[in-house]
Amino acid sequence: MLQNGRVFNFSAGPSMLPLPVIEEVAANLANYKGTGESVMEMSHRSGEFQQIMDDAEANLRKLMNIPDNYKVLFLQGGGTLQFSMVPLNLLRKSGKADYIVTGNWAKKAADEAAKFGDIRVTASSKDRNYSYIPKVCKDDFRPDADYVYICYNNTIFGSKFPYIPDTGDIPLVADMSSCILSEETDVTKFGMIWAGAQKNVAPAGVTIVILREDLIGFAPEKTPVYLDYRIHAEKGSMYNTPPCFSVYVAGEVFRYLLKNGGVKAMHEIDVRKAGKLYDYIDASGFYVAPVVREDRSLMNVVFVTGDEALDKAFVAQAKERGLINLKGHKVLGGLRASLYNAMPEEGVDALIEFMEEFRKANVR
Repeated sequence: MLQNGRVFNFSAGPSMLPLPVIEEVAANLANYKGTGESVMEMSHRSGEFQQIMDDAEANLRKLMNIPDNYKVLFLQGGGTLQFSMVPLNLLRKSGKADYIVTGNWAKKAADEAAKFGDIRVTASSKDRNYSYIPKVCKDDFRPDADYVYICYNNTIFGSKFPYIPDTGDIPLVADMSSCILSEETDVTKFGMIWAGAQKNVAPAGVTIVILREDLIGFAPEKTPVYLDYRIHAEKGSMYNTPPCFSVYVAGEVFRYLLKNGGVKAMHEIDVRKAGKLYDYIDASGFYVAPVVREDRSLMNVVFVTGDEALDKAFVAQAKERGLINLKGHKVLGGLRASLYNAMPEEGVDALIEFMEEFRKANVR
């Protein structure tokens, strides 16, 4: 257990935040930087909050090297709303889009998009319970598709694209909710990147959208105003009251990352953390990580004992040790340790120590 009574929280989201950020936010909670008010009380039309928005965007652009011809939006509605907004806005010519389905969230996105156009599942790993990432090439996509859609990291099943699909001139759209800011990303390879913040960035409430400008402005005339990216781009994410507090915390996380080596430094730590855990699992002879080795996620490590009763006991006993939220998603079962940027390496060490004790106590 961490100091101050805090636990190691392996939740897939909402998840851990960097403790220095939490402490900074707490110090300014009632009186933000001498304004006499909390960000939670602050008018979103005030100069003080506009500065928070501007700084958040500027720092995210630095962290991800986002080109000037991409808009950065801070929206509400989470991934579920993006499942609808993407096809509504990007099915702009042929009305066709190709989806690569590698887990529940990509499937939900494809099912929602099918309400609005001709959606084809170009590749899927459902045949092996989403335990791998299909290999695709440019020729696999319909040449007149308006976009190709992927979920870059699969939170439930613990897999991640080890490559960026070559889609040629077709815009590539990526849900990066559970891996944004965990590795350096060439934004120019994507027409759009979006991410719910509650996994690696901020409290639930804000969704980050990074969208190439030439893809904006194609929503049908009768599209509800809030579902049109153009409206949000023109209004600087301020068409209505934004998720102010979540944007503020996200901005503080961006500032923290910049002070601590940026995305490159975080990635090196993330590789080390995940590597330790996967190496232990593979050598244990007791736990199994079902995802194909080259497709394993750095953020969401999925593993099982092969015995549901043991898995349940594992979760309960781990909680007693200050290691919480290790139960796998209900769709898959088993166990899952999410190792987002804010998870300290000592948390992974503590988990491995407990896993070995549990193994010795239960090995047959």
